[in-house]
Amino acid sequence: MQSLTHTDFLNGRVRAWQPAQGYRAGVDPVLLAASLPAQAGQSALELGCGVGVASLCLMARVPGMTVTGVELQADYAALAQRNAAEAGVDFTVEIADLSALPADLRQRQFDHVFANPPYFQRDRSTAATDPGRDIAFAGDTPLAKWVEVAAKRCAPKGYVTFIQRIERLPELIMAMQPLLGSLEVQPLTPRAGREAQLVLIRGRKNGRADFRLHNGIVMHEGPEHLHDGEDYAPKVRAVLRDGAALPFGG
Repeated sequence: MQSLTHTDFLNGRVRAWQPAQGYRAGVDPVLLAASLPAQAGQSALELGCGVGVASLCLMARVPGMTVTGVELQADYAALAQRNAAEAGVDFTVEIADLSALPADLRQRQFDHVFANPPYFQRDRSTAATDPGRDIAFAGDTPLAKWVEVAAKRCAPKGYVTFIQRIERLPELIMAMQPLLGSLEVQPLTPRAGREAQLVLIRGRKNGRADFRLHNGIVMHEGPEHLHDGEDYAPKVRAVLRDGAALPFGG
């Protein structure tokens, strides 16, 4: 892997090595981690963990969790392991294709399974020149397979949570409905009056509650970006800077 940078998240509570070029974690994995209704003592599995930012942010917010990550790309998995070791947290990373998990993982179930799958379909996107970036943004594994594996590894009454682009929401709902109940959708809207671009979606193993579509969470203040610097809405700023939770419908 080429040169690395050391990136701070949650105002420095989480520090992660990641490649200077290629796929770089931004705010999306932080939002994903903040949305999990997790409690101390629970277990979690992150599919496609990259350098581990989402898992590290989750453990910073909810101490006492045991988290396992699965990552296909060995160099990213190595960085996740390095980041976990430097943070001193209980985060184990397995190098594996999520469609062919190691035998020990296939025997385990978790209170939470979460993922930030590739946003783009392979046959509808242009390949990136950097291999790591290409796999992260348009991998070969169908979105339905991500859901299937997550549901299998989720314990009864546990939660499966994904973040994804809004245009793939119908695909996610169709994949989740046969396997999970109590589906909830939380749109993320860039600014008031704009259409949502991202969505958080959560299902519960053996859940029986009705489907819920929550009002969108507005990410930025004002109708447009008018000045240099951040303009995150207070709720979102608290998540990104202070490690606050981001409950669905909250």
